[in-house]
Amino acid sequence: MNWTDPIGRRLKLRDLHILMVVAQRGSMARAAKQLAISQPVVSRTIADLERTLGVRLLDRTPQGVAPTPFGRVLLRRSLAAFDELRQSVKEIEFLADPNVGDLQAGCSEYMAAGLIPAVIDRLSRRHPQLRFHFELGDAATQLRERKVEFVIARLLSNNVEEDINSEALFHEPVFIAAGKGNKWAGRRKIALSELAHEPWMLAPLELTEGSPLVEAFRAEGLPLPQARVLGYSLPLRNGLLATGRFLTMVPGSVLRFGAERLLLKPLPVKLPKWQLPVAILTLKNRTLSPVAQLFINCAREIVGPLARGD
Repeated sequence: MNWTDPIGRRLKLRDLHILMVVAQRGSMARAAKQLAISQPVVSRTIADLERTLGVRLLDRTPQGVAPTPFGRVLLRRSLAAFDELRQSVKEIEFLADPNVGDLQAGCSEYMAAGLIPAVIDRLSRRHPQLRFHFELGDAATQLRERKVEFVIARLLSNNVEEDINSEALFHEPVFIAAGKGNKWAGRRKIALSELAHEPWMLAPLELTEGSPLVEAFRAEGLPLPQARVLGYSLPLRNGLLATGRFLTMVPGSVLRFGAERLLLKPLPVKLPKWQLPVAILTLKNRTLSPVAQLFINCAREIVGPLARGD
């Protein structure tokens, strides 16, 4: 863009920020309240932007406002521009002092129970002033909204969306596990068939096609276990295992790095690895901060034994 033309001289970061808040809040009045400015200032700013660009950016309705297709384009590019500015500030801070910095990242609950604490522990020993903020949730949404720089999670399919990069870290070994008070916990030899009718807690994904549990039972010609409880909650799973009655499936990274290794007993039943890898997910064409690069490098270092099958 030639910054001597009218758009270059009249588009201001403050105005784009106001537009972003209006779109997020769905109302000029609510945006004005959040920004601590008057509603006429908000309305005038939006009108000036629309006049500068020559298109309508927001549709006004009795329920509030919503971005037009033109508005969505400007909002998406504005979000990227603000994110790049934030990243430049982070990089300057890191260059000034490589021991400080903030990381916004995402992960699945299972990674939060094992691998992520292991990486944070090692990295924070090397750089004690780093701060880490981790979110659970939908990876694609978090990345597109630039709430996080990357997400570490097991892929749910082999098809990754076009705007997202995926780097496989390792294929997760999994184990059938019980609480230490369970009747199976002391057995040295267990046939898979003996566990088919036990009470299980499983995540829905663990009963889908390609799951190690499904593959193992099918290979033995056995019916799939009937899960008494379905869910993804690790606290719920640990609470049920503590009763000494339930069985479950636990990722090897949780047993290797997490506190669960003190609470659970893996049973001597061999399962295949997950065919879908644990991966680092990033948004294409997004610049990662130095702290994000540090974390990713440390994660690669820690999962080396898992990737090699050690």
